[in-house]
Amino acid sequence: MKKVLAVVLAIVITYLAVQVYFIFKERSQLREKVTNLSGRLDDLLKENERIQSEISYYSKWENLEKELRSRLNYKKIGEKMMIIVP
Repeated sequence: MKKVLAVVLAIVITYLAVQVYFIFKERSQLREKVTNLSGRLDDLLKENERIQSEISYYSKWENLEKELRSRLNYKKIGEKMMIIVP
């Protein structure tokens, strides 16, 4: 009877040890995911801040006109444009 009880107890302890191992392994994986997602969140927040600053920059007509002139060779009616080739 004691041998049967000892075997059952050994099986239960082994089962619990395996379950604890899997729980710690999953916990470790979840911590790694949280760390990766936290880094990605920081990157996305920085990108969002950059985009917000661009939106506020381009929402002013003077800045938009300046960018149109420099990038797309925009000119007003009646203006003449000179292109200098090096």
